[in-house]
Order: sequence, then structure tokens, then C-alpha cells
Amino acid sequence: MLDVTKQAPRVGLVRWIRVLAVATLVATIGLIVLGSAVRVTNSGMGCKGWPLCSGQVGPISHFHPMMEQSHRFLVSIVTVLILVLAILARRAGALARHVRGPALVLVGVIAAQIVLGAITVVTNNAPITVALHLLVATLFLAVATVTAVASFIEPDRSWSLLRRPGRLAWVAVGGLYLVVISGSIVVNAGAQSACKSWPACFSSPATMGLVVIQLVHRSMVLVGSCLVVAFLVSVWRKKGTDLVERNLSLCALALLAAQIAVGALSALYSSHSEFADVHLALASALWGAVVAVFALSARERTDGRSTEGTLGRSLSE
Repeated sequence: MLDVTKQAPRVGLVRWIRVLAVATLVATIGLIVLGSAVRVTNSGMGCKGWPLCSGQVGPISHFHPMMEQSHRFLVSIVTVLILVLAILARRAGALARHVRGPALVLVGVIAAQIVLGAITVVTNNAPITVALHLLVATLFLAVATVTAVASFIEPDRSWSLLRRPGRLAWVAVGGLYLVVISGSIVVNAGAQSACKSWPACFSSPATMGLVVIQLVHRSMVLVGSCLVVAFLVSVWRKKGTDLVERNLSLCALALLAAQIAVGALSALYSSHSEFADVHLALASALWGAVVAVFALSARERTDGRSTEGTLGRSLSE
């Protein structure tokens, strides 16, 4: 049990940690969506140098450099948020014991992502570096989501990502991760318009290799969607599931349905690049929602009874 008398002066830090954790998550989703816009508009090489754009902050009067440099500015903002979050989590001591680990991982992942971003520019958007950049970005969003969830878990409540979620939860999250990565491969390979029909690919003007990439992604979507639905339904039906988990599960199911619908429209109307942006934005939101449910399912169960935790009760007395 925590010594509330000693920890009370640090309670204010917990509120700031929660604000920063949520702000980091929102900014991370924005960063991924903006990164998608940079990719879809072919602005990835809008700036030839790094970290500045051709040795200067601008020129923002040109579209491609403006898109690329805006992405870099947002990366800087996210990095500052993460560093401040990690510092506050350390200062809060035991009150932020669930946040410290994810926050430190977040620092490491953003550092790796910055390095990969620089390498991507130096290598002129080499396919392997772009793929790694996207892979780490998806992992980055997952860690940011876990950190935000962890900031709202009472410190005296047991929380274990390794033991409690269960095999189905891990398989569902892993399957969805592969779906997101395969979707990124489709975009990088230029296979978005490989199949003009949906869900099957009856005819295509593209080469067989692009068709295979598209069909592999659609197969992963089918399997991944089934796993995610099974996981979310099991969370909904599980004893001890609270209102937050139920609402997030419903939100994730709605996002999954919307994502599949937009994916179909993106295939049928591949000439409209805006569908690709919406598709990735929904994918990011879906990934974050499923990971949030996963992280919440790692909490100690209360047999359906709502509890505030020892710390919360003590502070309210």
C-alpha cells in the first residue's frame, strides 16, 4: 500500500501526466495522418536535407517542402511532449509507477523513428527505409496508446500486459498489426489500384506481382478482422468489464466497419487519393482503439464492482 501522506504533494503531477499522455497520443495520430498525406502527395523528398529543409526553415511558399517540413515540426512537438512526460513520470514516483516503463519505451521509439526518418531522407526514400519507418510508426502509436491508458490506472491496482490480456488478445493485436503493415506495403508498392473490384479481384490492368500484394493484404484484412471482432466481443462479455472497456470495444467495432467500407471505396475509386488518407486515418484510430482495449484488459479485475483504489479512497477522505 502506498504512503498517501508522503505521496500527496505529487498528486498534482498525476493530472499533468494524464494531460500530457493524452496530448501525446492525439499528436501521434496527427503525425501519422500527416505522414500519410506527405506520402500520398509525393512530398517525401520535398526537403532534400535534414533536419532543416535545404538548410533553412522554409520555403513554406512551395507545397511539397511545406508538407515535409510541417511533418518535421510536428515530430519536434511530439518529441518535446514525450520528454516532458517521461520526466514528470519519474518525478511522480510511485504514483506514476504504471507510466514510467511505457514512457521510457516511448522515448526510445521516438528516437529510433527520428533516426529512421533522417535515413529515409538521406537514402532518397529507399523502399526498405520507408517500410521500416512505417513499421516503427505503428509501434510508436501502440506505445503512446498504452502510455495514455497507463496514466489513468490507479497505482495501487495490479496491471500486467504480459500475463492478463490472454492469448486471443495478443493474437488479435498481432493480426491487426500485420494488417496495418501489409496496407503500408500496398501503398509503397503502388498496388492501391491493382484490383478494380472488391472484395475479389476479377480483373486487373496491373502486373501479377501487384495483384498478389493486394490480395495478400485483403486476405490479412479478413483474418485480422475476424480475430479483432472475436477479441472485442470476448471483452464485452467478460465478467468484470467496465463501461470504459465496453464503450471502447464498441468504438473499435464501428471503426473496423468504417475502415472496411473506406477500403472498398479506395479500391473501387483508386483515382481519388483522399480515400487513401481517410483509410490510413481510420486505420490509425482503429489500431489505437484496439490497443487501448488490450491495455485496459491487462488490469486487475474487480468482479464487476467499481473501485477507486486505496489511493483514491484515501485522498477523498
